[in-house]
Amino acid sequence: MPVDRPFVDRAMTEVESADRSAALAADSWGLTTPVLIRRGMNALYACGDVVLRVGHTTAPARLGHQLVDVMLSRGVPTAPPISGLAGEFDEVSVTAWKRVPVTDSAVDWTAIGVAVRLVHDLEPCEVPDGYPVPSPTAFPWWNFGSLLGDVADLLDEPARRGIEDTLRRHDGWQRAIGEDRVVCHGDVHPGNVLMSPEGPLLLDWDLLCTANRAWDHAMLTSYAERWGGNPAVYPAFADGYGTNLADDPLTVALADLRNVAATLMRVRAGRSNDAARAEADRRLRYWRGCRDAPTWTAQ
Repeated sequence: MPVDRPFVDRAMTEVESADRSAALAADSWGLTTPVLIRRGMNALYACGDVVLRVGHTTAPARLGHQLVDVMLSRGVPTAPPISGLAGEFDEVSVTAWKRVPVTDSAVDWTAIGVAVRLVHDLEPCEVPDGYPVPSPTAFPWWNFGSLLGDVADLLDEPARRGIEDTLRRHDGWQRAIGEDRVVCHGDVHPGNVLMSPEGPLLLDWDLLCTANRAWDHAMLTSYAERWGGNPAVYPAFADGYGTNLADDPLTVALADLRNVAATLMRVRAGRSNDAARAEADRRLRYWRGCRDAPTWTAQ
């Protein structure tokens, strides 16, 4: 089992393969014809009141259900799996989940802070045997040397200098991230939270890892300044969590480095995608030090 890789670390880009695997799973499980909801790292399909999640996993699909069963047993609010409906179809992992209705209410970020604290309070031995919990230093999009090499021809000198200065300023994060490690969700951001009629749900456990608790705080601390989010989000989250890490040096470093990774990934995607290229250009203005640099979008 690849313990040095997260549960999902490459996107489900093969459209026909995803469609075929979803159809095979639905037929095998007696579900209605899958209808595409969206594509991302995984492809999501609706089969009536069931959602199929289709993607490349580094461990058996059933372990995704088992992990969420643990989270639910500990009071972590998340989307419930449909027991027994998980497997591999044409070498692609497919899992079935209850389709949760979404409200237009504002997310209760205090409750999400409570939920993340419950995750951090887990003992590593409570994670199902075989479910990968690597260090986030193994995430390929945090290999900054490789990313910079991939996009070297696409970066102008001022942007490159701004990015490299940030990397130098936070040199040593790999060592610090391993201190006082806890089980982390791995990808806490607004796109992985939804508001159901019963309250907020924390979704997407693909990047479960063991790291300093700062890892799960970092994105939200820069959400308002860099991503144009509501500035009340992180204080509410920290209140629920019980600790505010906005001024913690490691949290600050990880927030900056996450923004570097997010920029370089958009730059790389921009080679073949016009929308990604436009967003990359927006982000690079910040690294050039432009005073009027716009906030970023999640596009």
